[in-house]
Amino acid sequence: MKHETWQARRMLWVSPWALTGLMLLGACASTPPPNEELAVGKAAVERASGPAAAEAPTELAAARDKLTRANLAYANKDYALASQLAAQAEADATLAEAQARSVRSGRALTEVREGLRQLRDEMNRK
Repeated sequence: MKHETWQARRMLWVSPWALTGLMLLGACASTPPPNEELAVGKAAVERASGPAAAEAPTELAAARDKLTRANLAYANKDYALASQLAAQAEADATLAEAQARSVRSGRALTEVREGLRQLRDEMNRK
């Protein structure tokens, strides 16, 4: 019985030290600042701002919002959230660019089809 009591007391003595060690290890393994992710997200939003501003405003607004939230998370030292939001901002900006290209391609296709229709009409009149 005395042996069991001694073991229980020993565990109580070791546990706080083990917990402290784990906390220190956790602090060392924290997420590093996502400087590169923020820069890439910012560049993607800036790149998409030109052509996508009028042709994909919803997607571009989402990208800008996420980049703003990423910068706020960075300022609050929530680097994991900042990294995640910066990656999402980049993805939204890329989507905005693709959407803008799709809209422009659709317009070009409509113009080509209209030109072909006019040519056919002209050929049929002759």
